[in-house]
Parts: sequence; C-alpha cells; structure tokens
Amino acid sequence: MVAVTNRQLGGKMKAELIAVGTEILTGQIVNTNAQFLSEKLAALGIDVYFQTAVGDNEARLQSVLEIAKSRSNLVILCGGLGPTEDDLTKQTLAKFLGKPLVFDPLASQKLDDFFATRPQYARTPNNECQAQIIEGSLPIQNITGLAVGGLIESEGVTYVVLPGPPSELKPMVNQHLLPLLTKDSTKLYSRVLRFFGIGESQLVTILSDLIEEQTDPTIAPYAKTGEVTLRLSTKAASQAAADDKLDQLETRILSRSPLEALFYAYGDETSLGEVVFDLLKRQGLTLSAAESLTAGLFQASLADFPGASQVFKGGFVTYSIEEKAKMLGIPLQALEEQGVVSSFTAGRMAEQARLLTDSDLAVSLTGVAGPDSLEGHPAGTVFIGLATGRKTQTVKVQIGGRSRSDVRYIAVLHAFNLVRKALLSKENLV
Repeated sequence: MVAVTNRQLGGKMKAELIAVGTEILTGQIVNTNAQFLSEKLAALGIDVYFQTAVGDNEARLQSVLEIAKSRSNLVILCGGLGPTEDDLTKQTLAKFLGKPLVFDPLASQKLDDFFATRPQYARTPNNECQAQIIEGSLPIQNITGLAVGGLIESEGVTYVVLPGPPSELKPMVNQHLLPLLTKDSTKLYSRVLRFFGIGESQLVTILSDLIEEQTDPTIAPYAKTGEVTLRLSTKAASQAAADDKLDQLETRILSRSPLEALFYAYGDETSLGEVVFDLLKRQGLTLSAAESLTAGLFQASLADFPGASQVFKGGFVTYSIEEKAKMLGIPLQALEEQGVVSSFTAGRMAEQARLLTDSDLAVSLTGVAGPDSLEGHPAGTVFIGLATGRKTQTVKVQIGGRSRSDVRYIAVLHAFNLVRKALLSKENLV
C-alpha cells in the first residue's frame, strides 16, 4: 500500500478542505463533510487550518487551488465528481496540475457492470468521467457510488479528490484514505473530564495558569447545559505515550480545589444519570422518585438505560398540592402551612416515595420552573430531597437566568448529583 508520510507532507501536516458545489453556497445543503473530515484528520494528528466552499466554476476553483497550494500541504477536495456538466473538480485540478485525465480500470469495470445490469438507465458520455483519475493518481475506490476518487502529490502538496455525497465519501475515507495518511504520523489522543457544580468561567479561572502555558497537551473547556467539560488532547506515537502525558495533566487539574470533588466522569457522552445508574447497579440498591416541577423527567432519564428495572422501582408525579397529599399520603394541612416549595415538602416527598415503593433510596424535586414566581420564591428555586434508610436530607438550589425547560433539566442533574454523592459516601445507606 502506498502511504503518505510526514516527510511527503513537509514534516508537519497542514490540511485544507475545499467543498465544491454551488448548492453549498446557496444554503440548499449543509457541508457536513467538513465536520466529518476535520474530526477524522484531527484524530490522526493532522491540523486542518482552512475550510473553503467554492461554487461550480472553473476559474474560481482554480483561484482557490492557487491559494491552497501556497499555504497547505494536504488539500482535500469534496464534490464535483458526478456526471453532470457542472461536476468539474477533477477536470479543473488536472488542468491546474498540468496533467491529463486517464481511465481507472476498476472504476471503468464498475461503470460497465452498473449499466449492464440496469438497461433502464441511458449511458451518456458524461458518465465516463466518473471512472477517470488524474494521471499519476492513486485511485480511491468508491464503495457505494460510481465516481472514483484519487490522491496525487505535486510540488510538495498532496491533493485528494472525493465525491460530495456523505454516503459515498465516508466509506471511502474510513476504508481507504485514512490508512494512506496514518503511516509514520503521530495521532491525536483526547480525554474528556466532566464536572458538575461549577461554571465555565470559574473553572477557567482556577486553571488559568495551566491554560495560558499550554503547548502539548492542550486544555479546551466546553460549557454545556448545567455542566462543564474539559477536553485534554495530545499528539503521541501510541496510546501508552499519550496516557502518560494526559495522566500528568489530569493530576495537576484535579489537585486544584474543589475540582476533584466536582469531577464525576470521563467521556463525551457519559451523563450523571448513567453514573448514578451504574453505582446503584454495582451496589445492588434500588431508587424511586417523587417529582413536582420536573414532571417525571428524573424518572424518564433513569429509565433510558437498559436494565433500568433492576434499580428503578417506580415513582410519582405529583404536580398539584392535592396530589402530593393524596398520592404520597402527606397531610394537606402540613403542605399548606409549610408551602409546596420548601425543604419540608421535599423531605416528606422523598420519605413517602421510599416507603410506598419499598426502595432503598428515593429522591424528590419540588420548586418553581418559571417564568412566574410561586409562594414568594423566584423562578429557578428548587428543593431536592433524598431519603435513605438512615436519614433524609434536603438541598436548595437556585437556577437563575434559565428557560423553563433548562430549569427542569438542570434540577434533574442536581438530583442525580445528590444521589451520586450519597452513593460514593462511606455511610451505610440502608
């Protein structure tokens, strides 16, 4: 197999993506190929410095190629390999490089087979260009389509041409292009740390010196609804070498107070709910819930995980004060005196949910989703209760400046975090 090495790409790979297609510029389609390719190249340690979109126009594409040649040593063109008159990517690149187009035998055979088995389709001269590559190119076979791609090196720049449809481009990249780009190159390795209970600005302030002095590994903070993640990235020749560098940086980060206590998981997709679910399963404990403002969102989140019935016994959605009294057996007079939005109500809701379902633990949520205030409490005021066989605790959180849906979502995160901390504590819960 022919491979493109660091040496061929001038020691350091500097990639540029060129999307060819007027439909991208007019907004008819979204250029998802750029995101896909950038992610794949980054995983190989190849930096994408520029992304360009250009219409189906030979002169404009020529000008874009001229610019790309001056600043990048890996240029990937996507789109414009089809049979219509405005599909001119290969033809324009061939003219730019001063090379002719030639037929690739495998692509030609595939074209012959396609039309031989589909007599209803008329074969036109335009179809033939789909089987052509620039002379001297390494063909990149199209698994799901007819337009062959290609890779060619000229004057220190490696050019790659790929079809535009993602259903064709992605298999070609995964199965053929990436192996050509991996030999002798370092890869980018990443580790994601997830934190709950701290804002992005506060986290960045705590780590300001590490962020300012970063070279390799790097630290990239990302704010998500209700939580913050840190992506640690490094370029290395192997996973073991990367782990060594990332372990050292992670240790420095988690040594900063209070980050170790706020860190709850690794990974892009791991959620607080999943962490709690795994802890419950591992400890052989069951959980139930009683919800007011979140209207079952906590229970629905827990039930998303396969095997939820092993840990989730069931629960209650008691939105009105009357249903809190009737379904949970809390005296209506006490609720009226103490208020629905109160530590008392959160505690009793959790206690009754645990007793009525015979669960090891129960969580409760009551509060004000907004936008109006309730019982003198502003929107975003939430009381969360947690009842175990040993004790009942309640916490009050204030979720300000959020939409109604965000208040409910973040309240559920706080509830999961309360359960998580209890499960990780040294106390006997039952």
